[in-house]
Amino acid sequence: MTPTLMALLCLGLGLSPKTHVHAGFYIPLTLSALPSPLVTSGGKVTLKCASWEKFDKFILTEEGDQNLSRTLDSQQTSYGQFQALFHVGPVTPSHRWTFRCYGSYRNVSREWVGPSDPVELLVSGVSRKPSLLTNHGTVLAIGQSLTLQCRSDVGYDRFTLFQDSGYVLTQRPGWQPQAGLSQADFPLGPVWSSHGGQYRCYGGYSHSSEWSAPSDPLEILITGELLDMPSLSVQPGPRVASGEDVTLLCQSPNTMDTFLLIKEGAVNPPLRLRSKPRAGQYQAEFSMNPVTSAHRGTYRCYGSPGRALYLVSLPSDPLELVVSG
Repeated sequence: MTPTLMALLCLGLGLSPKTHVHAGFYIPLTLSALPSPLVTSGGKVTLKCASWEKFDKFILTEEGDQNLSRTLDSQQTSYGQFQALFHVGPVTPSHRWTFRCYGSYRNVSREWVGPSDPVELLVSGVSRKPSLLTNHGTVLAIGQSLTLQCRSDVGYDRFTLFQDSGYVLTQRPGWQPQAGLSQADFPLGPVWSSHGGQYRCYGGYSHSSEWSAPSDPLEILITGELLDMPSLSVQPGPRVASGEDVTLLCQSPNTMDTFLLIKEGAVNPPLRLRSKPRAGQYQAEFSMNPVTSAHRGTYRCYGSPGRALYLVSLPSDPLELVVSG
């Protein structure tokens, strides 16, 4: 018997064949879905139960029917953690797929320690995708507040938000800002470097485990951690006639992998170009050939050294492009 389990017994947590020890504070267990908790109907997923405690076995249960449990031997990873990988599927939207996991020791195999926090598999379908919006722009300084809105005219009563490769941030109930629309607001608080990335949201109904098709991705860039500041210039000049060829040049003396050009107030994602070294500078040329009245506006550029895709430099000074005719 491990010292941890002995301590639990001394605390009065008696064990019986039908009793689970809720000892998450002493022995944390984590349950995660690989590659993502979002699964297409008919797809399969792997659930990883893991702990730094040396359990001999891990048990996976499905919420609502704990008699249908699965047990696997614990395997130690190269970095010292203990885990078991449970393969689940094919997944269908016929019911909720919510799981927890427990750990057990060989000499008290009838007793379970846990549970982990629950993991719900989200079955994505083909119903109409919602829209993901932000009122704060797509480039935010560290410490700035960020709220994302997932909105639809389908009438979904719940929404979920994902970051990058399927990391679930949260679920929220939908509300109606006006007749025919439903939405959920996802306040992410003051942003830090970890908030940079691509986000998608899904809509669904509380009586079903099936979710909509994903929204188009929304890219959030974080500035303020990298203190470099590129320069932005324009050829032939900031005042041009419609039909002329125009080039915006973003430059930095510091090593940059990519430059991004953003038009103030635009809803489109930023333009990205790989940098090219030239005459001791790193630079990218953004061409507008031919320029039209749609190009008029205020531009800024940012640099990214490539170590983290969504961390960018301070913005260049603004450049206003005036297009006549």
